[in-house]
Amino acid sequence: MTKVSIVGAGNVGAAAAHILAGKDLADIVLIDVAEGLPQGKALDMMHLRSIEGFDSSIVGTNDYALTAGSDVVVITAGIARKPGMTREDLLGVNASIMASVIEAARPASPDAVYICVTNPLDVMTWLAYKKSGLPANRLMGMGGVLDSARFSFAICEKLGCRPEEVKAWALGAHGEGMVCWPRHTTVAGRPLSELLGPDDIAEVVSRTVQGGAEVVKHLKTGSAYYAPGAAIAQMVEAILTDSHELMSVCAHLEGHYGIDDLYMNVPVRLGKSGVEEIVEFDLTEGERADLLVSAHSVAEGLKALPPEIR
Repeated sequence: MTKVSIVGAGNVGAAAAHILAGKDLADIVLIDVAEGLPQGKALDMMHLRSIEGFDSSIVGTNDYALTAGSDVVVITAGIARKPGMTREDLLGVNASIMASVIEAARPASPDAVYICVTNPLDVMTWLAYKKSGLPANRLMGMGGVLDSARFSFAICEKLGCRPEEVKAWALGAHGEGMVCWPRHTTVAGRPLSELLGPDDIAEVVSRTVQGGAEVVKHLKTGSAYYAPGAAIAQMVEAILTDSHELMSVCAHLEGHYGIDDLYMNVPVRLGKSGVEEIVEFDLTEGERADLLVSAHSVAEGLKALPPEIR
């Protein structure tokens, strides 16, 4: 059966494993450096298999040997920023983790499609690409699917519409540098820019950009994992089913939108080979300028990477 390996058995990785198993698309390997953590979570999920009625198996391990021959490898391993840590501290720690994961996972699954989730997303995905030697189409980041889902939620809250009526586009950097495209976002086929005025659009965009921080504020400790897990599962499903679905994905830009050698969220088609096409929307001068500002914020993040890890 098809195999998906998820590196990092924290809340995000475990949520993704649970949702993917329920889709019966692949057997799941959950791997973590913490002894017992992936084994315990995998066993707990296997105990619910008869309740939810799926056939996929979930195995927990600390050994990359069990990930060998994966079709997709998802990397969620990393730490969240802690009190007293600078952005550079976070970058340094997670960059070391990302480099070590790629070093171990790549030889075990040389033909897999890789999805990076570790933050800061755009920087970590670029680093994984440089360290792995993988072709750009087979290494991407998860951020845009999650951000677009948060944009859709904010729109539904404002308009009272159903989620299935909304096709939302949130792109650019994953974080404060995010860009939303109201003109290309539709509700029942109508552009959001025709349904809401500038002030209301600014409000839903702000709610989207602050979506992750809003979750953290409520939780007080920890961050979002249900929606990130579902976003990972949606990307993996598109790859395994070769759906060619168009979605916002952190992909390597090689001159697209006038941006070169950066990873950021843009519209792409996903299929069995990974990123099959980067789709360039027709942008206004203002939309293009906003995207370039977002790209600049990603480039500044790359400069903060410790030289010994680049």
